[in-house]
Amino acid sequence: MSTGIALLAVILAYLLGAVPAGSWVARRRGVDIRSVGSGNSGATNVQRTLGWGPGLIVGMFDILKGALAVWLARRLGLGDALAALCGLAAVMGHNFNAFHGFRGGKGVATSFGVMLIVDPQISLITFVVVFTVIYLTRYVSAGSLVGAVCACVLALTLGRPWWELLVLGVISALMFYQHRGNIVRLRAGTESRFGQKTGPPPVPAARKVVN
Repeated sequence: MSTGIALLAVILAYLLGAVPAGSWVARRRGVDIRSVGSGNSGATNVQRTLGWGPGLIVGMFDILKGALAVWLARRLGLGDALAALCGLAAVMGHNFNAFHGFRGGKGVATSFGVMLIVDPQISLITFVVVFTVIYLTRYVSAGSLVGAVCACVLALTLGRPWWELLVLGVISALMFYQHRGNIVRLRAGTESRFGQKTGPPPVPAARKVVN
């Protein structure tokens, strides 16, 4: 496999990850998702702003982006390591969207989609851990961060190859970086809980014209 094809696959994976499902779904409801709630275009902010239906649609689409990036790379014959790198590129595209001022989501759903293809065993165990933490604490951010650590520990314990450890490590580091504001709020006890509603911004009242 030539270097040019591998580089093209990584670029295409980034562009796939940059598809702004959250922004599109919110815009159809007349909302700029980047101006409400946490300001990111991920499924959690969409759910809090627009409800469960739009949130689930965005979440499933974001998972699919990550899974497709890895699956398509494998179909091109890139091999497991380069396919995982394409998955990481999709996460980068989701988190740092070049078409939206390098703003995007926090990469949780897209990262899960990547790992679902790269390592189904670790991804499914991690999903159970994340679900349990969210159920017990009602904090999506806490579940996401615990899941990131859990995935890395599992990969080390199960003796996964170096390239998987590297990709998982970068994905986990990105997740902590993207959740830095959430970490501050968790420590302060002001973090929003799972299912908590954040309404769309109020429509400004029309100015009264004085003759």
